[in-house]
Amino acid sequence: MHYLINDDCLKALQPGGIDLGFDTIFADPPDNICLGYNAYEDKLPRDAYVELLHSWLDAFVRHANTVWVSFNSRWTVAVGLAAARLMKTHATLEVKPCVQTFTFGQHNHHDLGNNHRPLWRFRDAKAPLFPDAIRVPSWRQLNGDKRADPRGRVPGDVFDFPRVTGNSKQRRAWHPTQLNEHLVEQCLRLTTPPGGNVLDPFGGTWTTLRVCKRLGLDCTLIELDALYCAKIREEHPDVVYEM
Repeated sequence: MHYLINDDCLKALQPGGIDLGFDTIFADPPDNICLGYNAYEDKLPRDAYVELLHSWLDAFVRHANTVWVSFNSRWTVAVGLAAARLMKTHATLEVKPCVQTFTFGQHNHHDLGNNHRPLWRFRDAKAPLFPDAIRVPSWRQLNGDKRADPRGRVPGDVFDFPRVTGNSKQRRAWHPTQLNEHLVEQCLRLTTPPGGNVLDPFGGTWTTLRVCKRLGLDCTLIELDALYCAKIREEHPDVVYEM
């Protein structure tokens, strides 16, 4: 089953809201860089946004075995501080900083351009991993080396997937940001068991939902904006809608 909840994710994840535990949460929160969302004002004071980041992460690790968080690189230090605080209160929590890289980045003429996006994994030490689900051909396989592992290799912690720009077939132009579906798929394959359940607390362009449908996973989306919820329901009328 797939569910869509039109609400603020922190409110929905409070006691008395969503009581279900999830195998995986994939979160791509607003970047707080004045992007043009329909209803959300993406320009909080720095301290307020950092506190919100802490609140989001705290809620997510309480509701899932594994949490993936994609965020703007300017907030790396803030997320690191939040991770350190969480590991003090969650004794079995492990944090793995990963990164998405892309050649076509956001360049400028004044400093180094931004060609990466942090993608951190927060995982309970007992949560399962499924590395065989994401194996790719190794260099040895591709070059006929008999020493090659016939299963291929497990990719590293650098995810090389392009940004979803205006000419991409994946692009939903009515939303200012969007992650690559193949990036989300690799993450979900690694941390979600077959038939498992996934939460996306920032539904947005419903990338996570499309990936979950391909993988046979149950998906719950939380989306604050009623317009984006309407867009989701237009393309996916089978989603159970809750206000």
